[in-house]
Amino acid sequence: MASEPATAWQRHRALPDWVHVALINAAAALLVVLAFSGVTWRTPWRQVVEAFAVAYFISTCIGFPCAYLLPRLSNGLRMGAIDYPYKWIVLIAAMLGLAIGGSFVALAALWLIGYIPSASLLPAWLGGSLKIAIIVTLLFGIFTTAMEIGRSRLAAATLALRTKERDEAEARRIATEAQLASLESRVNPHFLFNTLNSIAALVRDDPAAAERMTGQLAALMRSSLYQQTPLVTLDEELRVVRAYLEIEQVRFGDRLQYRFDIEEGAAAVPVPRLALQTLVENSVKYAVSPRRDRTTIVIRAARGNGRLRLEVRDDGPGFPASGAPEGHGLALLESRLAMNFGAGARLAVDGRSGGTSVTIELPADREPA
Repeated sequence: MASEPATAWQRHRALPDWVHVALINAAAALLVVLAFSGVTWRTPWRQVVEAFAVAYFISTCIGFPCAYLLPRLSNGLRMGAIDYPYKWIVLIAAMLGLAIGGSFVALAALWLIGYIPSASLLPAWLGGSLKIAIIVTLLFGIFTTAMEIGRSRLAAATLALRTKERDEAEARRIATEAQLASLESRVNPHFLFNTLNSIAALVRDDPAAAERMTGQLAALMRSSLYQQTPLVTLDEELRVVRAYLEIEQVRFGDRLQYRFDIEEGAAAVPVPRLALQTLVENSVKYAVSPRRDRTTIVIRAARGNGRLRLEVRDDGPGFPASGAPEGHGLALLESRLAMNFGAGARLAVDGRSGGTSVTIELPADREPA
C-alpha cells in the first residue's frame, strides 16, 4: 500500500539539524535587516546583501552555540526536576549569555578582517549589535525552545501510548491463547472418551481387536500429546483421521466405510488441530453408531481462490435440525475457528434427511488471526 504524502512538519523534521539551525539563522538575519538596519525598498541591493551577510554571520555565531547548548541544558534541568518557572529563568539567562558572547565574537571577527575599524568595535557592539542580538536571540530562542519542549513531550506521550497499546495487545494475545487452549483441552477428551467406549464394547466380544485398538490409540495419543501447536498441516490432520477411522472400523466392521478425496496442493494448508477429526467423529456418532446399515463417510478437501474447503459427508439418517448445543464438538470447533481465523473462517452443517454434510471454509493463503 502506498504511503501517505508527508506533511510539512514531517518533511521539516526529516532535515538534518544543522539545516534547521541555518534556516533559523537566516530568518533571524532577515528580521534584523528589515527591522533594525533601516533598509527600505529604495536601498541599493548591494547594501541589502551586505547588511544581510553581516547579520547572518552574527546570527550564526549565536545560533549554533544556542542550538548545541540549550537542548542539553533543558534536558539537564528536566533530569534535575527543576520546576517552572525556574527552568525558564535559567534558560533565558543562558540565552542572554550566548547572545552577549556570540555577538562580541562575531564583531571581533569582523574587526580582525578589517571590516570594522578598531575605534568602532566597542561602540558598534554596545551601541546596537548587543541590543539587537539580545532581542533576536530571546525571540527565536524562546520560540524554538518551547517548540522543542512541546515536541519532546509529544514524543514521550506517543511512546507511552504505544507502550500501553503494546501491553494491551500482549494481554489480549495471552487471553486469546488461554481461551483457545481451554477450547482445545475440551476437544481432546471427546476423541479419547469415544475411542475408549469403542474399546470397552470390544473387550468381551473381540479381545484381540480391543487389544489392537488400544495399541492404535496409544500411538495416536502419543503423537497428539507431542503436538502442542493450535494449527497443523492438513496432511498431519489426515493422518490422525485415518488412524481414528481404522480404530472405529475395528468396532463397526463393514458398517463403516470411508474414502478420501484430497485435491493436490491442499495438504500443506494449516488447519486447527483435530478439526477434521471432529467432523469425522460427528459422522461416526450420528450416522454410523445408531444404525445397522452400511454407512459411508467421504472426506474431501479442495483449495481454490485463496480458500480451503473441507467437507465430511455421510449417507446416514441426518444430523439433528436443532444444531450443535453448547459444548458439542462442532460448537467447540466453530469457536476455535473464530479464535484462529476470525471472520475469515466458517462452519456450515447441512443435516437434511438422507445424509449430513459438514463443511469448513478457511483462508489458505494467509496467516491466521
